[in-house]
Amino acid sequence: MRIYMDVCCLSRPFDDQSQDKVRVETEAVVSLLKRCDTEDDWSLIGSDIITLEISKNPDNVKRQKLLLLHEGATERIKHNEIIKTRAEEFSAYNVKSIDSIHLATAEYADADVLIYMDVKFIKAASRTDVKIRVSNPLTYYLEVLENE
Repeated sequence: MRIYMDVCCLSRPFDDQSQDKVRVETEAVVSLLKRCDTEDDWSLIGSDIITLEISKNPDNVKRQKLLLLHEGATERIKHNEIIKTRAEEFSAYNVKSIDSIHLATAEYADADVLIYMDVKFIKAASRTDVKIRVSNPLTYYLEVLENE
């Protein structure tokens, strides 16, 4: 299973855990990351755009933790013209710029799934011609458990 997670997903374990929704999503993200770390047929895909987004985090401690998580990626996708062009195509579907870059990068990497926190983005992605699956971490993890 090849998984691409946006920075919001990677950040979820460091968010305020006082809300039930955040705690449950955190457990799903951590469980997916653990599988990527321990199971041979699972891998986390990283990218230049994730590194750039993490570097802009003003919280130095959180930024360092996110960089450590991102270092666990078994593959790094470098931004290129193919990704840029495809991101522009996704923007035509009213997908925000940064979201379209993540979507294009995950598709370019041939990810099985792009894990994303933003429900509006997930709905917008479903209206595109993207060739990969886009899902919330909790929804995706529950499906993984059901299929075991």
